[in-house]
Amino acid sequence: MNDENHWLREAMALARANIGAGGRPFGAVVVRGGALIAAGVNEIHASHDPTAHAEMVAIRAASRRLGSPDLSGCAVYASGHPCPMCMAAMRMSGVVRVAYAHSNDDAAPFGLSTAAIYEDLARPQAQQSMSICHLPVRQQGLPELYAEWVDAAKKLG
Repeated sequence: MNDENHWLREAMALARANIGAGGRPFGAVVVRGGALIAAGVNEIHASHDPTAHAEMVAIRAASRRLGSPDLSGCAVYASGHPCPMCMAAMRMSGVVRVAYAHSNDDAAPFGLSTAAIYEDLARPQAQQSMSICHLPVRQQGLPELYAEWVDAAKKLG
């Protein structure tokens, strides 16, 4: 059996179990070198946290297990098409591959598609549905925020 199919079936089994627990039909696993690093399900219903998507839960668990935010070399297998938030988190953490079993087209009839968010984010900032603006506030008498961070990191070694 194809390893990717195996991991996608694992993600879908998590999603089905989550349905039984009153959650949404989403599960995800993080895999590196053919080994399961972490798994997660959509926990929005239990945590009331809108960021508790299956992929985010799995990424957080993988980072804790590995003791690092760097998930280089990892792949994520998800039951559904990851949303833009999850895709961004996977990119920022160094995940090298993402595979999913159900597309946004599959999800649309059930109100579970994130295609509209992808479309909105593809527009120029000024044309997006959410107001986004850069306000370059600086605090007089204090070092620049990012420079302060670099200095603190140097002192910590």
